Amino acid sequence: MRRTMVAGNWKMHGTCASVVELIDGLRTLTLPGNVDVAVFPPELFIDRVINGLQGASISVGAQNAAIESRQGALTGEISSSQLVDAGCKFVLVGHSERRLILGESDETLNRKFAAVQASGLTPVLCIGETLEQREAGQTLEVVERQLNVVIDEFGIEAFENAVIAYEPVWAIGTGLTASPQQAQDVHAAIRTQLAKKNSEVAQGVRLLYGGSVKAANAVELFSMPDIDGGLIGGASLNADEFGAIIRAAGN
Repeated sequence: MRRTMVAGNWKMHGTCASVVELIDGLRTLTLPGNVDVAVFPPELFIDRVINGLQGASISVGAQNAAIESRQGALTGEISSSQLVDAGCKFVLVGHSERRLILGESDETLNRKFAAVQASGLTPVLCIGETLEQREAGQTLEVVERQLNVVIDEFGIEAFENAVIAYEPVWAIGTGLTASPQQAQDVHAAIRTQLAKKNSEVAQGVRLLYGGSVKAANAVELFSMPDIDGGLIGGASLNADEFGAIIRAAGN
């Protein structure tokens, strides 16, 4: 049975003061017992968030990790082994902002995915199409290719310890959201693609939806059979809104 998951990607947001305020807000939330909750702060604040959330049922993940799992001479990077030492549980891999803005290649993302798993962390693999690709009817083709990059390199078994987040690029931070049925159609296609390789892995992997998820649309999105929760962006910076989304997932 797949457990629902709601994860908050804080992206490049936060100051010392605002992070403390957000931590305080998160600690006051009454969380449903049937939802796994995680937050992904900027790496600058990971220690502060982990310490601040001690005793709360909220895991902490990193937004990025180096291509090497161990410490070494790679200035400006943070290894997944260091993230483990800090207390992280998850790492985002392949977010569209890193693919499209920072130019991370499939090869780089595969190395990060492998490094994360080698350290015992769980990668959250982000996939999704641009508006141009959706309008050209290429959504499923794009998503299938992004998944196959990982499957061809590591095998379907790699997803026994991974989460997949479908985030249509055109819906991230734009206020636009895929309709619940549009999102379900893609999630179902992802699960079908995985099932062709291994039905047990396909049924076990959690598929999250991301893209302007708010409390107002969360219930309908999370009611879809193949949507196992959400990767939340801007709404996760407000503890009350994030809490409402978590409660929606619990229902």
